[in-house]
Amino acid sequence: MAEDERACYVYGVVTDDRPDESVKDLPAVGDPEAPVTLVRRGGQAAVVSEVPVDKPLGTPEDLRTHARVLDHLAAQGSPVLPFRFGTVVRDTAAVTDELLVEGHDDFARGLDRLRGRTQLTVRARYDQDAVLREVVTEQPEARRLRDELRGLPEDAGYEQRIELGQLVMDSIAAKRSVDALELDRRLAPYALGSVSEEPASSEGLVNASFLVEDAKRQAFEEAAEELAAHWHGRVRMRLLGPLAPYDFVADATFEGKEGDE
Repeated sequence: MAEDERACYVYGVVTDDRPDESVKDLPAVGDPEAPVTLVRRGGQAAVVSEVPVDKPLGTPEDLRTHARVLDHLAAQGSPVLPFRFGTVVRDTAAVTDELLVEGHDDFARGLDRLRGRTQLTVRARYDQDAVLREVVTEQPEARRLRDELRGLPEDAGYEQRIELGQLVMDSIAAKRSVDALELDRRLAPYALGSVSEEPASSEGLVNASFLVEDAKRQAFEEAAEELAAHWHGRVRMRLLGPLAPYDFVADATFEGKEGDE
């Protein structure tokens, strides 16, 4: 294998009405100097760039770049079908003669379904001091254990510390369930669908993604702002988007082979 041998990295598929300038000067996965281009066939276009075959992919910068390209396309208003990170095919001929031919009908359905829609993602996390104050206020047992431990040396009160820690964790878990339902109750009416997951950090509340029609985007954003104001000082919310609809295209994305050379 030659050292300079290249393969074709595929970010996703868009409609053929995208101008070439829509991907100009975007960063590329695996090789920052490689241009991102559109490869067209049958009314669709694959978003691609060249990658060296002897360089493994998967650095944090690679992951960020993959998302940056797709989110840039999503922000332009036309539908985009994002592929999973690491989709690589042999060359641009494989893109036109295999990928865009074999996947054409699925891609067409997916692009049509996403036209005029976008993904908005809400990341919510507790203010740790505020939620701990809530637990102590609402749980008499937590106050008792806290008072017992106050003034004790670090190596004393082991069992009480374990009991208090478990009580706090259970209380926050109960709050998380209630608050996640409240977030969905307020925002879901403005969306066509939603996907949520519990964040990994202990202060996390929920990460929730919504598929929102363009006509309802302003109403969705206003509802999110109202909820953020309602939770001010207790929960920190971030609204991200428009994003490529990563969570809503599982039935339309190309299940290509990673590292296919």
